[in-house]
Amino acid sequence: MQSLKKFLTEKGYHKIPLVLTKTNHFEVVATVNSIEGRFILDTGASSTCIGFDCVDHFDLFTEESEIKAAGAGAINMVTQISKKNKLEIGDWKLKKLKIVLFDLTHVNSALTQHDALPVHGIIGADVLKRGKAIIDYQKKSLYLRKNK
Repeated sequence: MQSLKKFLTEKGYHKIPLVLTKTNHFEVVATVNSIEGRFILDTGASSTCIGFDCVDHFDLFTEESEIKAAGAGAINMVTQISKKNKLEIGDWKLKKLKIVLFDLTHVNSALTQHDALPVHGIIGADVLKRGKAIIDYQKKSLYLRKNK
């Protein structure tokens, strides 16, 4: 029987290693606008997000947003939007990504209380869908299909 890695590689997927944190989240290293950061992989998050405190770190241009964010026990959080960002996860690339910015303090507080490292943001379903993502939980790997 052919391995999942070999099968997906033949289908044009990139393999990206994931790290399982002490909080049982998968974490991935990604670059936004050519600047590296640490992100939680969250299939339940509709959008890719970055904390307000990382706007300068990733060289983001922001706009006000009417959208209110909710998640991880918080609701009605003020957001901003940053458009036309470049995202790279391993060898997989996306040239025009809209990123939602909001206060990730509650997320990072929860992580650090459990001896996990804080993150810059969250990779959401928007990116996973565009990359036709497949997660191999056993091998702690993310597969994203090459852009055509």
